[in-house]
Amino acid sequence: MAGDPDVAGHNLRRSAMCSNISERHIILSGCSGGGKSTLLAELKRRGYETVEEPGRRIVATEMQGEGKDLPWVNLKLFARRAIEMAARDRERAKDLNGWVFFDRGLVDAAVALEHAAGVAVSETLADQDRFHHQVFLTPPWPEIYRSDSERKFDLEEGIAEYHRLLDAFAGLGYDPVILPKVDITARADFILERLT
Repeated sequence: MAGDPDVAGHNLRRSAMCSNISERHIILSGCSGGGKSTLLAELKRRGYETVEEPGRRIVATEMQGEGKDLPWVNLKLFARRAIEMAARDRERAKDLNGWVFFDRGLVDAAVALEHAAGVAVSETLADQDRFHHQVFLTPPWPEIYRSDSERKFDLEEGIAEYHRLLDAFAGLGYDPVILPKVDITARADFILERLT
């Protein structure tokens, strides 16, 4: 928990060992509907700093307004806006100590822009700091996938996106780690064991 001295002590020790920002910023990515948001909530419950997915925040705002930047209306505009938001998130997170977990973020948005407009991921990320070398991806998991008002794409589209992400992370020199299809506690433990 956030007030747990053992967690706080662990975070401070990790911060001292990983003072480099790129080594402290961890990406959670992968298939839509694969459990990323639930995993992020579990990591936050354990006292870690987290950053919510830019795309979900954009969709929530757009559904209250004109809706012109929704991904199923204009993926190019949506991706550009997600890149801007993710860059601001990253800048704000530089002052946070210990591990910081990002639900999607810059690389995911750059992959979306490449898919929508042909702008190379490497071009979009050229001036951005790298993240931790391990990237944790949720695989397609049909048994838990649910579409909702903020997730209009079907599982098939989610699987195609997952493969684009997997290829992009590997191409950028990251080490993709596929998360097991286990309960949320075991998934969080899986990640933290690999980061210690």
